[in-house]
Amino acid sequence: MGRKRTLDNILLSEYVSISELVELSGVRYSTIKYYTEESMIPFEQEDTRLTRRYPREIALKRLEEIRVMKEEEGLTIKQIIERLNSHGDFSEK
Repeated sequence: MGRKRTLDNILLSEYVSISELVELSGVRYSTIKYYTEESMIPFEQEDTRLTRRYPREIALKRLEEIRVMKEEEGLTIKQIIERLNSHGDFSEK
């Protein structure tokens, strides 16, 4: 297993691991994993057995969008997925 990166290095990185995304966002590991499996946040994975890499800025923005829709707007996960799908890709807005 690799060495843990410092927070400064994580913040300078274009891509982060799921555990680093947990550290940056405060969102639980299991929640991020679920959102990933539901295609709610983008990731890259070269092979099925390799670690998923998340584009740091886009993933953090998407997690905040999901939080707002869930907590402030009271949407269900199904409604959030439908709204995210209606926006198209994961490009920065």
